[in-house]
Amino acid sequence: MSASRRKAFLVSAALVGGAMLMTACQDADSGDAQGSSSATSSGSSATGSNQGGGKNSSAEKSSGGEGTLAGTGSNENGKIGKCRTDELEVTAKDSTITGDTDGTVAVQLKNGGGRDCAMSGYAGVDLKTSAGSMSAKRTGEKAAPLVLKDGKSVFFGINYPANDSGGSGVRITGLVVTPPDETKSVTLDWPGAGTLPVTDGTGSSLKVGPLGSAGQGG
Repeated sequence: MSASRRKAFLVSAALVGGAMLMTACQDADSGDAQGSSSATSSGSSATGSNQGGGKNSSAEKSSGGEGTLAGTGSNENGKIGKCRTDELEVTAKDSTITGDTDGTVAVQLKNGGGRDCAMSGYAGVDLKTSAGSMSAKRTGEKAAPLVLKDGKSVFFGINYPANDSGGSGVRITGLVVTPPDETKSVTLDWPGAGTLPVTDGTGSSLKVGPLGSAGQGG
């Protein structure tokens, strides 16, 4: 091969090699660009998924909250809840009838809870006295369950012996009423006679009747 032909061959080979190198670089640049775009798309998709999940969680939480609120209603599952002390307005008045050997106090339980409620049985009754607390005994009358409509009242009676002994007796300082099936009590002024006769300690002479055992206002 002559020197001139060898020189032409080398120049041609250098040009071909340079062209191939430029093509390889362009392909590499294109591949990097495509990879970056794919990652960005994937990131956007993941973000969208998280947002969707957040919305679902909020909806489920809201639904659960509404279910909880619905469950606290007065007629949950068609059943009427029992009367609570905080829903009742408790008052007492003297209902002694002239000529009776015992005194009578009528206690009124008025439903002010904004819903109907159920109760039955006997309320707890205690007198605060100068000799300490005195609990009333149940009369033993049958107590029927009842539904107390919102705004309506039910009454029961407390019977106590009159102090005819001529002595000072036991001074009454207050009345404590606990509605049926409740543990929270209400303390009232005692509207009856101011004293009870002193007893020999054989038992309480204070009696309480079931719900409905006293009439409207006595």
